[in-house]
Parts: sequence; structure tokens; C-alpha cells
Amino acid sequence: MPPQIVVLNGPNLDRLGRREPEVYGTSSLSDIEAGLRGAFPNVDFTFLQSNLEGELVEAIHAADDEGAAGVVLNPAGYGHTSVAIRDAITAVDVPVAEVHLSNVHARESFRHTMLTAGACVGVISGLGPAGYHLAVRYLLDLRG
Repeated sequence: MPPQIVVLNGPNLDRLGRREPEVYGTSSLSDIEAGLRGAFPNVDFTFLQSNLEGELVEAIHAADDEGAAGVVLNPAGYGHTSVAIRDAITAVDVPVAEVHLSNVHARESFRHTMLTAGACVGVISGLGPAGYHLAVRYLLDLRG
């Protein structure tokens, strides 16, 4: 049975490729998903993008309940504000790796506080779509 990796994307990431390409790049979310499928053909991916905090919480719980090997989470703006998503990460046994396309530490000061990051096994920031690939590789390596 191939390992399952759940890739969760938060608010406004459905606008990738059109939204501030100078910050987030020109790749769409579909491009990122296709790139992951191509790079990791032996992984069973589940992808979800939601602008709703509760849907992301439920998806983290479901990943744990379904025995996923890991979760790649780009919480987007929720990374700076969501105690609920942080609590969901600490409530499960599945490892969660956080990814941000832009370097949040080189941006506005309000983006420097990351509520969700401390609950994750690691954080990748500022490497664009490659950050998703690195997170998947790390999660696969964790399972041995």
C-alpha cells in the first residue's frame, strides 16, 4: 500500500498564479499538485484547499484517523492567527510539516509570528513550490 500524504492549503491559495506573482510566483495550485504527483508517483496524495478554518481542522483530524504518513500544511494567513489549527495539529499523531511559498520573515512584521509552526515537525519558508517537495520527502523519510 503506498504511503498517503495529505496536502492542505489555506485561504487565498486557490488564487496562486494570479495573486501577487511577485511574492507567490506564477505556479498555480494545480501546477504544484501536478508537480508533486510527478515527482512522487508512488505516493497516494490527497489535496484540499479551503478558505475555511474549520475545514482545515477537520482535514487534519481525518488525516490522522485514516493513518496518513504525514500532512503538508500551507496554512497561509491562518498560520499567523489560528489557535484552532495549532490545536488540531497537537491533537493528532500524524506529523505535520508547514510550508510557506514566500519567506514570511522577510515580509511584514505581522507575518513573523507563526502560531501553527511550533506545533509542526518543521517549517519550510521562502522556497516556492520546492518547499512542498522538500516537505513530502521529509515526511516519507520520517516513516522509514
